[in-house]
Amino acid sequence: MEPTVLFIHPDLGIGGAERLVVDAALALKSRGCKVQVSACIPVFKLARNWKPVLFYCHFPDQLLTQRVSMIKKIYRAPIDWLEEKTTGMADCIVVNSKFTAKIFQETFSSLSHIQPDVLYPSLNVRNFECSFFDDLSELVPVGREIVFLSINRYERKKNLTLALKSLCALQANLNFSDWKKIHLIVAGGYDERVRENIEHYQELKNFAEENEIGNHITFLRSFSDRQKLNLFHNCTCILYTPSNEHFGIVPVEAMYMHCPVIAVNSGGPLESVVNNVTGFLCPPNAEAFADAMEKFVKNPSLKTTMGKSGHARVLEKFSAEAFTDQIYHFVCKLTEYN
Repeated sequence: MEPTVLFIHPDLGIGGAERLVVDAALALKSRGCKVQVSACIPVFKLARNWKPVLFYCHFPDQLLTQRVSMIKKIYRAPIDWLEEKTTGMADCIVVNSKFTAKIFQETFSSLSHIQPDVLYPSLNVRNFECSFFDDLSELVPVGREIVFLSINRYERKKNLTLALKSLCALQANLNFSDWKKIHLIVAGGYDERVRENIEHYQELKNFAEENEIGNHITFLRSFSDRQKLNLFHNCTCILYTPSNEHFGIVPVEAMYMHCPVIAVNSGGPLESVVNNVTGFLCPPNAEAFADAMEKFVKNPSLKTTMGKSGHARVLEKFSAEAFTDQIYHFVCKLTEYN
């Protein structure tokens, strides 16, 4: 008899963690099962009909909150304590990357005896199948043969400025003939209700104009799923600029679409991107990124060879089938021991 699984995620928004919850539910449903902060764990542990709890830690909640004042620090202290204590009550803890596992153990000092298992997020490849692609003529001027792409929300922590600084450094490396072929698309999640989105978008625009690279950049504020597929399909390479990203689904999406990745050499990309095979892992500075970008200018065939390797890696490591097998294994292991 297949187990019955209940999913609880108190803050169902639109980010990667929320998409992961939906993927996990669908994965277990496909195996016949009946179908995330830790504070709700004691409720289930103290219930009359006790059931084992699997906790998927996307990232410690206390590290996602800025402590900008003493009042905020005092306010957060009991919440942080509660998070650590309730997390330790779970019967099984899994995390989304080895990087998050390391942060988990550094953050929750009293849980040093717990070694979380790693369950990589998956990619629902059905959302990336398309029989026809548009070109980029509406976004890119004629003659720009090499198009770099940055996809991330218009938030300062995503370090989108690194993509622009790298473009400046690349310009310094190239002759005029090669520079004329280069274009950058900055595509970002944008909400007019979010002040940071508005401010940071303007900051990036100002930087481009001040450094006289504005005519080599297209800023795209939000985009449809269809547009995203077109961008992945037509662009030469992805520039993934955040440091210490918990996992980062964009590099995986890009690789599935045969698009190589240049990413910062920290956090999740260390586990998704294979350096010199599916892309390049670089220190978070413009010169290093520009050197990697120049490789695609001097050797355009890298787009094809690295793109093919990236696609194969996603199918091997981050497919829905691999995710389903792993999470089903964890659930069955819990039900066997309890």
